[in-house]
This record gives sequence, structure tokens and C-alpha cells, in this order.
Amino acid sequence: MLETLDVISPSPPQSGVRWGKVLDQNRCIGCHACSTACKSENEVPLGVNRTFVKAVEVGVYPEVNRFFQVTRCNQCTDAPCVPVCPVEAMFIRPDGIVDFDRELCIGCKACMAACPYDAININPEFHSIEKCNFCAHRIDQGLEPACVVVCPTEAIVVGDLNDPNSEVSRLIARNKAEVRKPEKGTSPKVFYLGAHEATLNPSVAAYTGGNMWSEQKEGYPVETLEAGGVKSLPNARVAYEVPHRPPWDWRVSLYTWTKSIAGGAFMIYALLKLFGIAVDQTWTLATSVIGGFFLAATGVILIFDLEKPWAFYRIFTRPQWRSWLVRGAFIITGYALVLALLFLAGLLGLSGLAEALVIPGAILSVLAVIYTAWLFGQSKGRDLWQNPLLPLHLFSQGLFAGAAAFLIVDLFLPLPAEARTLVGWAFAVGLLVHLLFALSELVMPHMTIDAKRAAHQMIFGRYGTFYWTGLIAGAVLPLVLFAVLGQGAVFAALLGLAGLLAYEHAYVQAAQSVPLT
Repeated sequence: MLETLDVISPSPPQSGVRWGKVLDQNRCIGCHACSTACKSENEVPLGVNRTFVKAVEVGVYPEVNRFFQVTRCNQCTDAPCVPVCPVEAMFIRPDGIVDFDRELCIGCKACMAACPYDAININPEFHSIEKCNFCAHRIDQGLEPACVVVCPTEAIVVGDLNDPNSEVSRLIARNKAEVRKPEKGTSPKVFYLGAHEATLNPSVAAYTGGNMWSEQKEGYPVETLEAGGVKSLPNARVAYEVPHRPPWDWRVSLYTWTKSIAGGAFMIYALLKLFGIAVDQTWTLATSVIGGFFLAATGVILIFDLEKPWAFYRIFTRPQWRSWLVRGAFIITGYALVLALLFLAGLLGLSGLAEALVIPGAILSVLAVIYTAWLFGQSKGRDLWQNPLLPLHLFSQGLFAGAAAFLIVDLFLPLPAEARTLVGWAFAVGLLVHLLFALSELVMPHMTIDAKRAAHQMIFGRYGTFYWTGLIAGAVLPLVLFAVLGQGAVFAALLGLAGLLAYEHAYVQAAQSVPLT
């Protein structure tokens, strides 16, 4: 009976329609009917939420108010999850609905990192992305989304934003309609009426780690929201939230490290060649082995970080070229080809081939090291990564990581004295630049509250041990040892590589530690 009453307009996707949603928080009573209806309609499993009702308490007993916010995908006009998807599993329909295709999804979690609203999850049953898609299957049948139908106070309204006479257009025109995080430039099509600042902006309510009915043991660290001297609204605290795990774990931290060594090895080899320093055929072979081993490790890590590792080939068979994950995959593939040819050149003594590979190999090795900066840059919700100098920082890491690998191998395969000197200088300069960039997170002001809190989490919070290990044991001490020990720089090289791994983990994980809902 209900299905015959919730009719809107006939669809399927029409280019003249632009669907939008209004959430009237003045009417919301926090009953969670929309959450349960969404789960029932879309068969959402336990542990995953396409929509939920966030609750924030403001005040001190006995004068306390509880404010609600229906939280879900914001159906962005300029959705950052779409261009970052490597296989077009996330897409925008002609009617403006941001939808997904779980069959195409490879589970790379790039869309999760890109979403400024933490609205995307991994469905544990299908190992693919999951989010509110406006109940597109119901829209196509002329029916309203399930959450609209069940809301007892009619706090959720959908309609055509292109039609000035639609209810959503009239509500937006006649009221103060707000969107979440307008500064991100995503132009959401989900509007809030009467929402309290403490619910709209996750940076102004203290997160205590407790929920109304339990303690929240998963998700973001508790100390994030009261870090770095950034104050929340007086007596505003999150009373109910759902867990949000960072999308990229230790494997992404490790991948940035192995990739630095893999690309850095050829960077040093090319540097020697460009300075006219002769290295024998054995070092040509050693460069290809060092680079190849760590590049293979990088590929294995990337594949097994996917929720569907067996589907990684889709990056090459149906690439979405706006995604830096795709561009990076092709850069790594091109660099792997260069290393394979360099191996043949070293094995067969083909000095002409080795010389011909220097320039293309140098370009591809540098790109292999630094492209992650642009991939991170596509993650609009992770403010710590929005650093225009990050490519230069990654370049310095690759430079000293490659030099460190050469200095270690020098123990078993001695370099010519002139080559050892240049490698040593590359190590020292690269490590010094890396140290300065790492220190800048400590002393330079950050432009947004989220960036400041992420930096505080990295330096003084949950990941502080990794940061200071990378800074002191992995940068300051190696520079001192290198200056003192000279040719015994292998100790400095080992410390430098270990410290780089610690720093990478702190940087990658801390950026994802700030709540976005």
C-alpha cells in the first residue's frame, strides 16, 4: 500500500532532472528510521552504514540540548570520488545522482580517501564500495527513496533542483539552507535546514570516544578533536557516531617506502651517468636488481591492499585516466620495462642500451617516486596531504633512499671513489631536505583546522613515536654519522631507511586520523 503513495515523477535517468535532497533538522527527532529503512531496502550488512543519524549534545546539565544530523553521501556536483576511481566504478548519472557499480569496483579505497564526508564504506560481503546512492533503483521506478518514505516527521524531502516549483527548490529558496564543507568546492546537492554548527562541522564538537549506549572502540583516535590548541565549541560533544576506519592502512605506508627505494636506485644511477662518472657493467646490473626488487614489492603491496586483488587487471583494461592511481600504475609499468631492459644491458654488456635508457629511466623513476603526491592530492578530505610541495618532499626521499641502497650495496660491490663521493652527497642532501620538510610540519602554520589536528596527531599524538623516530633516529643521527664516519656511511644509510619507513607511516596514517563526519 505504501508503495502506491510515495510516487514522484516517472524516470529513468533524465538529463533535464537534477535530483537534490533537503534534510530538515528542525523536524528530525533522531529516531533512526531512515538508517534502518536504508539497511532494509539496500540489504546493507552489519558494520556498514549508508546513512546514519549523528547526535551532538551541547550544554551542561541540566541545560543540555541534543541536536541531530542525518549523515550520508552529499551527492556532490563535483564529486571527488568520481575522478579518483581507477575503473569508473563510481560515476555521476545524467540526473546528477552519484552512483556506484560494485561489480566493477576493485576495492582500492581511493574513493573513500577522496570523500571529504566519510560517506563511503567497503561492503564486507561483496568487498566493494557502498554508499547512499539516492535509492536510484527506486527513483528510476518513479518512487521516493526509502528514507523519505519512512520518516515520521517528513524531515527528508527529495525533488528536482532544476524545477523552481519543486518542494526542494522552494525550501532552499525560502530558508537558510546549508551544505557540509562548502570550502571543499564539491557543490553538494544535499541541503540542511536548521542544522546546528556542532553537527555540520565535525571540527567543533569534542569527540570523547563514547556513544549514547556504549563505548566506541573503533575508528578515529579520541584525542584528535582536542589537539594542537584547537578548541571545540564550549560543552559540545559527540553523543552518537558510527566507526570510520582510515581507508589506507600500513600497506600504503610501506608502499611509499618501497617505491622510494625502487625509484631512487635509478635516480642515483642516472645521476652518476649525467655527471660523467663511469660505473662498470656490474653496477648497471645491480641498479636493475635493486630497483626491480623493490618495484616488485611495491606492486605486490598495492595488489594485496585491494579488496579484490584478483581484479587488479581492470586498471589496465578499463582505465579512468583522471585517476592518479591509474596514471601511477602505468608509470610503474613503464619504469618496470626500463629496469628489465637495464637488466639485459647489464647482463649482456650492452653499454649502448644502458646509455639510451638513462634519460627515459630518469624521468620514469622520478615520476614513480613523486606521483603519490598527486594521488594524495585527490583526497580532498585529507587536509594534511594538500601540500603543493609534497612532490619535492617525495623527490628528496627517493634521492636519499636510492643513495642509501647504493651505500649499503657498496659494502659488497665497491663503487669507484668518485662515484662513492657523489652518492654520499646525494644521500646527505636528500636526507637534509627531507629533514627540513619533516620539521616544517612542526614549526610551520597549517591553513586549516583539520590539517593542524592531523599534524598534531602525527607529531604529539597517536603516531608521535613514529614521527620522532623518523626525525631523530632516521634523519638527524644519520646525518651526524655520515659526517663523522665518512666511508662507514652504511650505518647512516640503514638508519635513514628505517627512519623513512617510520616517518611515512606517521604521515600517511595521521592524515587519515581526523573525523570527517
